[in-house]
Amino acid sequence: MTVAAVVLAASLESALADADGSPAVRRISDVAGSGGASPIVVVSFDPDGTVATALAGAPVTLAEPAPAERGPAAQMARGAEVAGAEITGTDAVLLWPARMTWVGPETITSLIELHGTSPDALLRPVWHGDPGWPVLVPLTALAALRSVGPDRMPPDVLADLIAAGIPDRLVDLGDPGVAIDGRTPRSELPAYVGPEHPVAGHTHEWGAAQAEEPDDGPLEGPTLAPFGQAAEAD
Repeated sequence: MTVAAVVLAASLESALADADGSPAVRRISDVAGSGGASPIVVVSFDPDGTVATALAGAPVTLAEPAPAERGPAAQMARGAEVAGAEITGTDAVLLWPARMTWVGPETITSLIELHGTSPDALLRPVWHGDPGWPVLVPLTALAALRSVGPDRMPPDVLADLIAAGIPDRLVDLGDPGVAIDGRTPRSELPAYVGPEHPVAGHTHEWGAAQAEEPDDGPLEGPTLAPFGQAAEAD
């Protein structure tokens, strides 16, 4: 079972926004990897190479976005397609807006484990009843994702997938970071309250908080997805 993370940066500013001293896309990529997601794809404009610099040393693929006029669903599909090309057999993606910088690695681990028990379901984490991000989307929903209109914003995209018959499962994982974005300082987040035990019925070691640790490895990467793929569907 392979679940990718697709980090969606709508602008250069959102990609590089400060997240406790790290650029948003770097912090999210580190958390995604620590939680067990692979591959990790960042969909972002990078006209001057600053996003690639922020991701240096991380096992991440940087993908040029689909044309902006095709809307948010096309960016989601672009990331999913790049992830599928990176690792054959990828069967789901975590769609992760770059503004959601405070999600914990335990949440990623739990969503991946839950995918194993509900392989065809859309998995949405909630905080106090409010659905949040990242959302796990099985790649069986990719055709439906590609059919979503360009005027549909991210919550509408999910509503359209559910209306198309994709099963929807809301999961309370006790993580405030799924609903509270980077505009709130991390020090002001409510306390993380769970889960105390693995949600999928077996034990594991939670992912280490990799985003808190300094990068000591050589500054290589990120991998760049072929730019031509972004415009193929025009």
